Amino acid sequence: MSTTTPDTPDSPGTSAPPAADDPAVTRPVARTVTDVLQPRNVLLVGMLGIGLAAAGEWTGLLWGLLGALCAGLIPAGYIEWERKRGTWGDRHVVDRTKRAPIFFVILGSIGAGSLVMVLGNAPVGILVAMLALWVMTIGLLAVNTVWKISVDSAVASAVVALLAAVHSPWWLCAYAMTVTVCWSRVALRYHTVAQTAAGAALGAATALGFLAV
Repeated sequence: MSTTTPDTPDSPGTSAPPAADDPAVTRPVARTVTDVLQPRNVLLVGMLGIGLAAAGEWTGLLWGLLGALCAGLIPAGYIEWERKRGTWGDRHVVDRTKRAPIFFVILGSIGAGSLVMVLGNAPVGILVAMLALWVMTIGLLAVNTVWKISVDSAVASAVVALLAAVHSPWWLCAYAMTVTVCWSRVALRYHTVAQTAAGAALGAATALGFLAV
């Protein structure tokens, strides 16, 4: 009768545990990060917080929800619709030359939402946030014509910067989330370090509007 002995560290059949930087380890984590912290989700949470602070009461949540709908959810729905039509493979739209229509949808959606806010006498703070995001989108569109800047990084940075401006500087600690988003985009090879850093820098600049209010 034969016996079977378990593999030991010296046995040929033993596989070493994957290294921390092994794609088999990093890519699933990066994929989870980039899916959970995608722009529509970050904007939903962020705009609710900005709306609440701008109004100083629960009604601000409704304005924040409208902002999130126009800045994040409607554009995300458009991307998904085009994906199902076969225009591009997934929400990441890796081909820079195909991204322009998305930016125009975002600009139109934010513009329409801002008009509703003006007509509804929304708090100034949420209007400034919408204007900041609109200007940021103009910047993303302009850069994208020649270089593939990271939209995910820009949004993750903008939301943190806006929350810090309207709530408390302590929100700047949430830039750890922004860094994580940047890392995930690089790990998945959607962007380079420079492209994510540029996106984050552009997003941070959107907070300047709040400083003028």
